[in-house]
Order: sequence, then C-alpha cells, then structure tokens
Amino acid sequence: MKAIYSADDSGDGEADPEAAPGLCPKTDATSSLLEVDGEIFAIRSSNSAGTDYTWLSGPDPGCGFGSFPARELSLDEHREKIRNFLVEVDPNTGHTKYD
Repeated sequence: MKAIYSADDSGDGEADPEAAPGLCPKTDATSSLLEVDGEIFAIRSSNSAGTDYTWLSGPDPGCGFGSFPARELSLDEHREKIRNFLVEVDPNTGHTKYD
C-alpha cells in the first residue's frame, strides 16, 4: 500500500497513481494498528474529538467506524468496540446493515 497523496516521501504533493483511495498505511504518533480476531484495524484520533477505526483487512478496504467522545481506552476496550462492529458486518460486503 502506498500513501494517498504522496508518490514518495519527498512531500512534493504529487498524487501517486497506484495509491489506494481511503487508505493510509503509515502510522504516526497518533495512530496505531491493532489485530482483533485476525482482522487489522488502524486506530487514530479523529478531527471531531473521537476515535476512528479503519478496517484495513476487510473486504471493503478503508471501511470502518468512529467512536465519540474520545477518551483514553485500554486495548481490551478497543478490542471490544471492534468486536461489536464486526458482529454487525456482512462478511461478504464489509458493510453493516446501517450502511
């Protein structure tokens, strides 16, 4: 996977034609990867004072959910939120019945 807007790490702002929309595989100080029951999620603080969970290994890459308001959660609490999301997901489409 490549970053969405950067063809390399030069920061020149050129779009990469091989980039996958909606996915940013790089993590930084405010994001991390978490594996739950064989599925990979990126977890990061959102711009709206919450937490964004992006399902990187799902059938619809980049699909995920948010949790509000933001607060410090343990790894077990993050896992519980992710498991609650996965229970609602159609395994063929990667979407919930609410999408």
